[in-house]
Amino acid sequence: MTRRHETLWRFLFWTITALFPLPLLISLVGLDLSAWAEHWAVLMGVVAYAWWLFAILLSVRPQWLDRAVGLPSIYAVHGLLGVAALGSAYIHKDNSGTSIRLAEQLGDWGFYLALALVCYSMFFMSGWLTDRSPVIAGIKATIERVIPHSVAVWVHRLNLVVVAMIWMHTHLFPFLVEIKAFIITFNVMTVGTLGIYAWKKWIAPRHYTTGIVTANTPLNTRTRQVQITLDPATTSRLSRQPQPGDFYFLQFQGKGLNREWHPFSLTDANQQVATFTIRQIGDFTHGISSVNTGTPVRLEGPFGLFNTLVNDSPPDHPLVLIGLGAGIAPMLSLVDGHIANRPITVIWGISTPEDAYYADSLANYQTKNPDRFQYTIHHGRLTQSVLAEIIEPELVANGVFFVVGPNPAVLAIQRSLRLIGVADSQVHHERMTF
Repeated sequence: MTRRHETLWRFLFWTITALFPLPLLISLVGLDLSAWAEHWAVLMGVVAYAWWLFAILLSVRPQWLDRAVGLPSIYAVHGLLGVAALGSAYIHKDNSGTSIRLAEQLGDWGFYLALALVCYSMFFMSGWLTDRSPVIAGIKATIERVIPHSVAVWVHRLNLVVVAMIWMHTHLFPFLVEIKAFIITFNVMTVGTLGIYAWKKWIAPRHYTTGIVTANTPLNTRTRQVQITLDPATTSRLSRQPQPGDFYFLQFQGKGLNREWHPFSLTDANQQVATFTIRQIGDFTHGISSVNTGTPVRLEGPFGLFNTLVNDSPPDHPLVLIGLGAGIAPMLSLVDGHIANRPITVIWGISTPEDAYYADSLANYQTKNPDRFQYTIHHGRLTQSVLAEIIEPELVANGVFFVVGPNPAVLAIQRSLRLIGVADSQVHHERMTF
């Protein structure tokens, strides 16, 4: 996929997002629009409902769309739709009224629940605030010691309750029910959306890639390397085999283990044994040490655009891979997949000497490929001055940059690269928040 095709896909994605309410709006041909002052608020409510449905569709992580625009972009639109739908719903609520008490109550309850969910998600599940404010990030971390992340995931699913309330709210208005084209379209879109969600959450996982944990090795006191031998019978069904830089959502099936899905990047390009480098920093990853060999695993994916972006870039342009902490994992995967035909520079930022658990691997790559590979392991923050010293002018001009790590650090690296002369179009990253 060329950059031109990527831009086209993104344009189409945003266009479909904006126009998703159109079928419902067109179906309102029977609404008396001459009474605009009375009914325009109804149209805003319809737009809000349609965008809530589309946000639910995006939440199932459609893999074909990931290959077109990337999962972080999908998450970003998912979050923006929640806010946009809430804005439309507020206009609807503030400019309409009804004598049907149950309809009014359902509408109010749905709106306030949606408002609470947007506020909750912005704090616990997105990076709008926490990635940019250390104070807010610290408050979030403190709260999550009491309320685990798995609770946040389940709270987010209350969006289904919002949809159910608004569905019932709409069916209580005779003047809408009597418009057959609208009510049929309304019900088909609702049932279709919830059906896709139910299939993806409870039926599709039976057909995902499966594997068995064959190694769970501590790399230091806070990081582990987990190896999963994949079942060839399930990998053969994949529409696309895993590629360097990809990531999976994992669900460990062992007794007493957290069953939530969690994303982890591949650490090499091996397609038979998936290796993941996992830093133990959250309530889910703290339990990784208790995952025994022989534990069954389901893997949703693979996801990712890194390998596609590498292949679409000019073959003579060097790769500059910046990994922060455990963010070195997908960088090593890209090295493993492209060391034979690309000049590569790896910059690994670590906090303490014990975090340099892949130093030998990097040294081995350099020994075998002295003309195409170089690396730097830096203890401490990768500031603008540090990056300016490490990154040669030729790389600033022609390098293809990939940055992976904690979200606030990725944002800081992007700013620093921009200040030393690296164009934004040269820099790629994958932050799993919007």
